[in-house]
Formats: sequence, structure tokens, C-alpha cells
Amino acid sequence: MVLAVVIAGTSLGANALGHDVGPVLADVTPNSTGLPGISTLTNIVGALLTIGLIACVAGLVIAAIVWAIGSHSSNPHLSGRGKTGVLVAFAAAILIGGANVLVDFFVATGKGI
Repeated sequence: MVLAVVIAGTSLGANALGHDVGPVLADVTPNSTGLPGISTLTNIVGALLTIGLIACVAGLVIAAIVWAIGSHSSNPHLSGRGKTGVLVAFAAAILIGGANVLVDFFVATGKGI
């Protein structure tokens, strides 16, 4: 069992034999060749993004129709539901479209910790 505490790059611990273990560093980076099927998985995720964007367009159209019917029939509840649906469709499209950018941002932020 190895016990070590690293403070500012200096080792303060020793292993079971009393030898200095030095600073413990983890240098692992993501790669696209580590497992078989990564390219297939990437294609599947891309297809899911496409399906999600198509669903956002369909949701936007349905919500706009509900909003229009609610407005023309003087039904404020239906009209409000349609407005909410339009906003949800827009927000979902923003999140799906920006998924890669958001993940890249948090990966870069995590590397800085």
C-alpha cells in the first residue's frame, strides 16, 4: 500500500518499505482509439442529435398551432401552454445544438482545476 501526500509538487509520504514515493501525477487524456467501436458510437450520438433537432422542430410547430388555437378561441390556458411549448422547443434546440460546445467548455474548465 502506498501512502503519499503531495503539496506543491513535493512528496510528504513513504511507501510500506520507507522509500520516498515522490509526487503522484495522473496524466490521462481522452483518445478515440482506446476502444473498438468509438467511431460507431460517435455516429450514433450524431444521429441522436439529428433526431433531437427534428423533434424540436416538430414540437415548435405543434406548440405554435396550440398557441394559435388558444388565442383564436379565447382560451388563455391553451394559449399559455402553446407559448410555453414554443419556449421549451427553442431551449431544447439551443441545448442540443450547443451540446458539443458546452461539453468542450466544461472539459477545458475541468482541466484547469
